[in-house]
Amino acid sequence: MIAVGMTTLGWFAIALGGALGATARFAMSHQVYQWLGRGFPWGTLSVNVLGSFLMGLVAVLLVQKFEVSSEWRAFVMVGFLGAFTTFSTFSYETLQYIEIGEINKAFINIAVSLVTCLIAVWAGMMAARQF
Repeated sequence: MIAVGMTTLGWFAIALGGALGATARFAMSHQVYQWLGRGFPWGTLSVNVLGSFLMGLVAVLLVQKFEVSSEWRAFVMVGFLGAFTTFSTFSYETLQYIEIGEINKAFINIAVSLVTCLIAVWAGMMAARQF
């Protein structure tokens, strides 16, 4: 849907946002793993929860509250936050738990990720609506 009528500037905005988002994801998850260890996918969970909160916040701010260009929305929402959050890493880590027989950790990861990310996107939207 976003690709319809997308300008060259819009594609560049997505690419630049994606590069920055991926770099931010790696930096944040690396720091979280150093802090909490690798016994559970805390790094992936933290970027996904923060990214969900930010998506809710900016969805309201950039789409409903303020008039910003489609290129700016694409940069932030599709590029940066799309690359910052990581469903593929979540899926891979969950499957690794299943493969080594850590079924409880796999289901905890699924439940905690789903619930906290939904709450985070809701909280972001509620926070933005206070502006």
